[in-house]
Amino acid sequence: MKKVYYLVVCGVFAMLFASCSTKQTAINQLESFSTELRDHSRYYDILDWEKAGKKFVDITKKVRKYELDYTPEEKARIGKLEGECAGYMARGAKDNVTDRLRGLLNEIQGIIQGVTGAFGDWK
Repeated sequence: MKKVYYLVVCGVFAMLFASCSTKQTAINQLESFSTELRDHSRYYDILDWEKAGKKFVDITKKVRKYELDYTPEEKARIGKLEGECAGYMARGAKDNVTDRLRGLLNEIQGIIQGVTGAFGDWK
């Protein structure tokens, strides 16, 4: 009888540990993603940003799956991490637009130089 009781108690603890581990895993993934964006996003190209956006959606889906299980402190931590990720992503989008505009302006400048150079050859 003691063996059955022991197995039931171990099973309950295993389920509790697995549950905590799973909800904590989602927070850990969010934290890791925030760190990844902080450290590497300045080097991202369009494909990297597409992957990052999909990854963010996947992680937030996992977090929402355990939403009712989080403590107020964990929810505050999740909010902070999501805010950091959103900030890095917004800054990355702004930087990409700026880089594209800079490239476009350089291209236009090159076109103007080419056109004016061609007219100079007509003299």
